[in-house]
Parts: sequence; C-alpha cells; structure tokens
Amino acid sequence: MSLLGVKQTCPFAPHMSAFDPKRTSLGIPPYPFRSTGSHWYDALSEAAGAAMRRRDFIKAIGGGAVAWPLAARAQQRSPVIGFLSSSSPDVYSDRLRAFRQGLKELGYVEGQNVQIEYRWAEAQNDRLAALAVDLVRHQVSLIVAGGGTPSALAAKAATTTIPIVFAIAVDPVEVGLVTSVNRPGGNLTGVTNLNVEIGPKRLELLHELVPTAAIIAVLVDPTSPTISEAFLGSLQNAAPTFRMQLHVLRASTEPEIEAAFATLHQLRAAALVIGPSTFFNARTEQLAALSLRYAVPTVFQFRPFVAAGGLVSYGSDETEYYRLVGSFAGKILNGDKPADLPVQQTTTVELIVNLKTAKMLGISVPQSVQSRANEVIE
Repeated sequence: MSLLGVKQTCPFAPHMSAFDPKRTSLGIPPYPFRSTGSHWYDALSEAAGAAMRRRDFIKAIGGGAVAWPLAARAQQRSPVIGFLSSSSPDVYSDRLRAFRQGLKELGYVEGQNVQIEYRWAEAQNDRLAALAVDLVRHQVSLIVAGGGTPSALAAKAATTTIPIVFAIAVDPVEVGLVTSVNRPGGNLTGVTNLNVEIGPKRLELLHELVPTAAIIAVLVDPTSPTISEAFLGSLQNAAPTFRMQLHVLRASTEPEIEAAFATLHQLRAAALVIGPSTFFNARTEQLAALSLRYAVPTVFQFRPFVAAGGLVSYGSDETEYYRLVGSFAGKILNGDKPADLPVQQTTTVELIVNLKTAKMLGISVPQSVQSRANEVIE
C-alpha cells in the first residue's frame, strides 16, 4: 500500500526514487506500463539486468582493490644476479665480501632487495658454458662473470640480452667482449685488473730479492690461453732488461703442478713466477707448500699465496677490484645500460712479503722492498 492507501500496481515502483522517478539511469523506458502486450515484462527484465550489471561492477572494483596490491607486490620481486665463476666459493670468500660491499654502496643487500644465484665451475672451465646457459634459463636480471676471461666468454655466448658485468685481466676489446672500452655497446661491460700488465714488475721484484737469478721458470695454465699468452708476452719483453732467461712450464691439474715443480731443479731455475689463472687461485696452498718444499723463491699475484707460506705477491688489490664489480652490478640494477658504462680498470696494487719464508730460503729482503710493501708477514 502507498501512503495514500492506494495499492501500487506499477511493476517498476520498487526501482523508483524521488531523484529519478522514471529510472532513466537504469535504462528503463518512461512509464512502460503504458505499453501493450508483453513489453512491460521485457522492460522489467532489462531493469533487473541493469541492476545486476551495477552490482557486478561494484564487485569488480572491490575485487580489484584487493588484487592490485598483490599484483604490485609481484611486480616488486627482488632482482636476481647470476654470479658465474670458474672457481669455488671457499676461494672467493674475500672477493664476495668486497662484491657485496660494492652492491651495498648502490643500495642493494643480498637477501633483502636482491637475490644472488651462484654457479661455480670448481676450476673446470669446460663446465662454464652449461652453467651460463642455466643462469639464462633461470631468467636472472644480470650476470656477473666473476671468474676471469673464460667465464666472461661463456656468459657472452649464452645471451645477447641479459646484462653482463665481467671481471678480467686482459684487454676486453682484443678478446671480443666489447667493441670499445669507452663505449662498450651490446650487453657487456665490467672491470679489468693489472695482473697481466704488471707481469714485468714481478720479474723486477725477483731481481731485487735474488739479484743473481738468471734462469726464471714461469708457470702458466694452458686451459686459459688468452691470459697466459698475454702474460708470457709481457714477461718475455721485459726479461732481457734483467738479463733473465725464461723457461715456460704448463699445468692445469694438481699432478701437473707437482710435475712442474719437480722439473725446476733440472732447469736450474733460481726463481719462479706463477701466471694469473683462476685454477692457480684455487691452489694457492699447494703452490705455496711446493715452493717451500723445493726451496724456490716464488712470486704470485694475490695475498692468500703469501699467507699460505709463499715468498711474495704483487697484483691488483682484490678488495678494490671486486668492490668495483659490485658497484657496476648495482648501477645496472638501477637502470644504467651496459652499452653506456665505460669499462673501468682498477689501478690499486698491493705488495705482500713473507719475511719468515724469506729467512727459510736464505733471502735478505732489502729495506727498499719492505718499505714499499703493503703488508709484511713475520
């Protein structure tokens, strides 16, 4: 009943309001009850459908309000860095610490806003290609080729789209990683160290420590021919300056390392230079122990060799080197393009001397060498 006591007979009365008595907002024809036949039923169905559509629209908005934050969180998934190395995690502990520091300086902390997938070849370079492909399959945001030239070449062969940051000791243009140091182009850029270029300085160090040494053995890794050949070339150019004769030894397995040291006496080598190699980096304790067993003054590139009992190391500062690699990775995660990031060369080198080992070998380390050393182990 209406307020006037008259029974409502219009089928659209429930849909009417003072604000829209004709319910034109629902698409109902004005006063459809004037129509004849079954038109009033069709109009009623149309009105009901319109009301349902309005409810569906409201539900959709409500559902979207819930779903949107979930989608936003999904889009905010932390980037993933694929770290590819020729070596093993225990050898890289100090380098990884420096790498993470470089990332942190650009605003990234592993486990918080960036994830890292590690792939270790365990000194088996023939595994690098498959490991690089595996990182691409996992759709990582960035690949850090932290295992020297072999890992950089493997990463480059695996993808032309995922950004790559390399850490190498050779000219990246000569090995085909980039087209230019200043404008790399493509999807690669990175950091180079001085471990090839300062090879002659290692000969000079041996000359200061063992002035009478005329025959010098050089141990290189044949599975890394690019860096080995570049290193040998730098030594051969410098050897005449110090009146030295070089004998090249090659090793890529532990037994071959043992055999190489066993030949030193036959060669009458007065000293040994160990070339840069990720394989040798993973064998620093063995190399140091053999240099003591055969009583041969030996120079290598990184501190762990001296800490394990080797005589002297001279090479790029690993902490600075891998901090820069981490910094490059952070810049790319922040939106920089590898093609526009010039390749950077670390210029910091460090000299470490083990006086205890020198005494065991009967070597008096000149004060001039000690004063230049970044660290003297006694």
